[in-house]
Parts: sequence; C-alpha cells; structure tokens
Amino acid sequence: MADYDENDQQMDCALDLMRRLPPQNVEENLITLLEVLPELTEDLLSAIDQPLKIRQDAQAGKEYLVCDYNRDGDSYRSPWSNEYDPPLADGNVPSDRLRKLEMAANEAFDTYKELYYEGGVSSVYLWDMDDSFAGVVLIKKVNDGTVRSKGSWDSIHVIEVVEKGRQARYKLTSTVMLYTVASGAKGDRQNEINLSGSLTRQDERDLPNEDASAHIVNMGRMVEDMEFKMRNALQEVYFGKTRDIVNGLRSASDLSESKNRERLQRDLFGQLKSRKD
Repeated sequence: MADYDENDQQMDCALDLMRRLPPQNVEENLITLLEVLPELTEDLLSAIDQPLKIRQDAQAGKEYLVCDYNRDGDSYRSPWSNEYDPPLADGNVPSDRLRKLEMAANEAFDTYKELYYEGGVSSVYLWDMDDSFAGVVLIKKVNDGTVRSKGSWDSIHVIEVVEKGRQARYKLTSTVMLYTVASGAKGDRQNEINLSGSLTRQDERDLPNEDASAHIVNMGRMVEDMEFKMRNALQEVYFGKTRDIVNGLRSASDLSESKNRERLQRDLFGQLKSRKD
C-alpha cells in the first residue's frame, strides 16, 4: 500500500510539473522525466499529450498527423489510405462500417480546418469498442512564416460514443497546446516574449442519432463548441492576464485620467441602477 501511494504521488507531481513547462519542449522534458522515474514510463507516456507530428502519405499524396491513437508498434496508420508506414501486415484497422465513417469524418474536418484555421493539418481516427466506438480528432496549425514571430496550435479531441437506439451518448475530452514566440527587431532573442501552455476540458452530451452521418454532425458540433470555448479561455488567460499585469506595473496613460474615468463609470452605473429600482 505504501509503494502504491508513493507511485501515485510521484505520478501526480510529474503531471503537475509537465503542465507548468512550455508545451513546445514537452518531448525533451518528458525524456528527462523518464530518466528520473523509469518505473512510471508506461503511465507517463499514456497520460502526457505531446505535440502532434506531421507525416506524408505517399500513396494518397496528403499529410496526416501521428500520435498514439494511430500507432501500432513502430508504424502509423494514415487516415487517407488506411495503410501503415512503415508497412505492417497485421496492423489494427477499423471495421468496414467504421472505416466509411472515418473517411467521411476526415473529409468533414478537412473542410472545418480550412474554415477556422485557413490551413494546417487535420486527421480523424476511429476504432471499434465492445459496446460502440471511439475516435480522436487531431488538428495542428504552425505559423513560422516570419522571423520575428512563430507559434503552434495542437488540438486533440478524444470522443467516446455509446449508441442507444436513436440516441447516442458522446463523451469528449479535449486538450489544446498553444505556444507563441515574438522576438525583437531582427530576431533579437534578448527581447523575446514566449507565451505558452495547455488546457484540457471535458463535455458529455446525449444527442439524436438517426443514421451514421449524424455521428459526424454531432461530433463536429461538439468539437466546434469546445474549441470556441477553449480559444476564448486561452486568450483570456495568456493575453488578458498579461495585459492586466503590465497595466498594473505601468499604466499606458495618466493614472489620474484612468481614475476619473473609473469614477465616471461608477456614477453612471449607479444612476442607471437607481432608475431601474
């Protein structure tokens, strides 16, 4: 019991540490962590999300994203050709019914990616389960077109689906990893600003399921709503808070003007409230 408690505490501390470190360095930090805690290698690899990597499907001529969900051994399955690279004769593939749904979902999220990201790479992988199926929606957008700024957005949406007649229960776990780096003039690293972090949220809904295509609509709506909420949360945490801190340290305008403006706002609010009462 004591050994279990110690391992459990080490796992919690390791995960808490990884959440506080820059997501763009998660691979290097994870390797260092595994050297310190080799006995937790399997648990850490399954629990810590890493930035998505891009591969090229030579057969389909399209890019796809790789992660643990489309890996079998040392090979990764492409959602476009359904083939493993390096080739794997007995690799896990979805059933025929699920493969058709997977292909349609990839086409749908490819359009979604263009609408909201104006580029990037997306991949959808589905796999069979005893009572129904599960899947993951992956989206990656990298912006490294200029010397003075670069950034990356990685979305990982894991969805569990349980079909119940004409209804289906969807359980969504979403993780977003974001990092942005802005350098000074001519790429001056001394004046570099780095804002990065990750966010995980969950959602669960019971939605109508008239036919197979309804799954794509339902999953798409949940992912769209979740990304909208998480983007706003990230913007508030990483940009809104930064602005508040800077303004608290040094105001951009005369403090007396700011105080007069705040006092005027309070007076107007008080007058409006008294009229309503």
